[in-house]
Amino acid sequence: MKRIRSEKGAALLEAAITVPMILLISVGIFEFGRAYQTWQVLTNAAREGARVAVISGTTDDEVKARVVAYMQNGALSDGAATMVTVTRGVTLTGTTDSGTQITINYPFQFMVLNPVVRLIAPTSTTGAPITMQSNALMRNEM
Repeated sequence: MKRIRSEKGAALLEAAITVPMILLISVGIFEFGRAYQTWQVLTNAAREGARVAVISGTTDDEVKARVVAYMQNGALSDGAATMVTVTRGVTLTGTTDSGTQITINYPFQFMVLNPVVRLIAPTSTTGAPITMQSNALMRNEM
């Protein structure tokens, strides 16, 4: 069978179209997996801070130090102390008990997807870091 002349290079064209899409999907899977892992570290750090905060006699600095240590052990960047908020005396819903709430705000940036978005739309703010937030609320011990 003879090949039709117009089909020359069709496989190259198909590969040129599909390979970037497959790479983008693969990188997206890794990036969102990293985002989920970061969110899990933030959630656990907030819980760890709340566990320390509900013990009577602990200071906010001790709580923030525990949260920052947990975040650093989870491979998140330094300087997290400015992103940790300790709120004491929060009234628990449906009870007369009070609790302590830990809130962590963390700027997360995609490593590969942000530059790709900037290539496509340079003036877009889509490539800016997103702020992940995690809260933990625990009842204060008497």
